[in-house]
Amino acid sequence: MENQPRKDNSFKQFDRPYASIFQEYLYQKTGIRLDQPNDILAFGYANANADLGYPLTLVPIKRVGSNHNDKQLTTGVISSASAIRNSLKKDRVQLAEKFVPKASQHLINTDSMITWEQFWPLLRFELIEAPIGQLQKIYQMTEGIEYRLKQAAIEAKTFPEFLHLVKTKRYTYTRIQRLCCYVLLHATAAEMLLNPQYIRLLGCTGLGRRYLNQIKRSLKLPMISKVNQETVATLVGLDFKAGMLTEMTNGRHQDFYKHPIILEN
Repeated sequence: MENQPRKDNSFKQFDRPYASIFQEYLYQKTGIRLDQPNDILAFGYANANADLGYPLTLVPIKRVGSNHNDKQLTTGVISSASAIRNSLKKDRVQLAEKFVPKASQHLINTDSMITWEQFWPLLRFELIEAPIGQLQKIYQMTEGIEYRLKQAAIEAKTFPEFLHLVKTKRYTYTRIQRLCCYVLLHATAAEMLLNPQYIRLLGCTGLGRRYLNQIKRSLKLPMISKVNQETVATLVGLDFKAGMLTEMTNGRHQDFYKHPIILEN
């Protein structure tokens, strides 16, 4: 990881996406082409593992069947998540079902799919109503993009139209959507850069539960298995806001009255 950039003038080219600049930089330093989404993600994990000093053994697994950004279902047994979501959006449920586990098939048939169009009215109001100074405090709100977001929210009638108005070479659709999540959550830079304050247990097996019972007294952070008013006020505020946004769209409890999934074995 000694070749990762720290201070380099090439990263000040604001007319180009950061990802393409980084790929070029890495190739110049190492001779390695890193242009596939899963390779970039794996590099990010490896980089974090090296920086934080965690003793993890990394095992690379080759992606097979389809590429990350494939929009069409394959004729084989593996399709990309993007292709599956695209199929569900078009109500082609039966075509998508064979590519997901049985538990996911059940969810597909019982729950409605959450899309950005459902969040658009709230997002639009937030961007139009919030003062520029407030938007500037949002995590990853840099380079004056808050002005572009606000103007696009005023002009656009739909979320795809909004994305088209905001997009630049440097701000891809994916990056804009992440930024929109931070806006909806009112997630500030200070809040996002805090070290973890708790461990949130979402589920475990019977073996995992026995293991947790053995180590829970030695954990350095509190382990949250049940969310209540006290934990929301003191620890899981951001988690709770994200859960409430989801609950507002599908009507299903996300935190209160919901317990970890335990699979006995």
